Amino acid sequence: MPVVLVEKESPQITVVTLHRPERRNALTLELLTELCAVIKVAAEQPEQRVLILRGSGVAFCTGLDLKEAADSTKAHATAEMVANTLVAISQTRLVTIAAVHGAAVAGGAGIMSACDFVVAAERTKIGYPEVRRGLVAGLVMTFLRRQVGERNMRELLFSGDLIDAARAKEIGLVNRVVAPDDLMNEAQKFAASVLQGAPGAVTQTKRLMEELWWRSVKEDVEVALKYHMQARESDEAREGIAAFNEKRKPSWAQ
Repeated sequence: MPVVLVEKESPQITVVTLHRPERRNALTLELLTELCAVIKVAAEQPEQRVLILRGSGVAFCTGLDLKEAADSTKAHATAEMVANTLVAISQTRLVTIAAVHGAAVAGGAGIMSACDFVVAAERTKIGYPEVRRGLVAGLVMTFLRRQVGERNMRELLFSGDLIDAARAKEIGLVNRVVAPDDLMNEAQKFAASVLQGAPGAVTQTKRLMEELWWRSVKEDVEVALKYHMQARESDEAREGIAAFNEKRKPSWAQ
């Protein structure tokens, strides 16, 4: 069964669906690799201008598949693929729209944050609980710093609490909050607005936004990856991931 579904909404719009509903679209090496490949293929088609990203089942994406993450032999590979995916989403010439519902958590919230525009269904839960797993949410920090400001970023990352879609909109993490049945309609409405602009002008506008920052997303993610990997290889991460998989509270060493 494919873990990423692709359909052409129109000659100019590609809809990509994360498709591991039985695991709430948790991120694996396979899914991340396929997602990067899909983005690359869509961007190479001159007529394509917009990519809408959504999840199947009850949630958009709940982050890394911690069963796979518990395998220490895959730690480096999965971390690097998460980094590659965030850069691919952020750097593609396509305008990217995340249509999120249910939950967008940890790496799932990171994928959402890397998109240009986010529409969220009411009552969607969003957050970055990495510290509760002994991990560092380093790879998403460059997007949070740009979108929500440092005070809100500290609140999200230090507490690990999940917030609802309304709060996410209030702090600038999402653009629109709509009824669940209106989610794709709102995403398509924004896509239609984008398509009213000249293709070259939209692409150049996106490129300029990136260049105006003193350091690029790619550079930020490369720095963050070092912190993320240091945490992934720690005793805290081993305990945090094991506790999550065993459905118990972690026991942190003092």
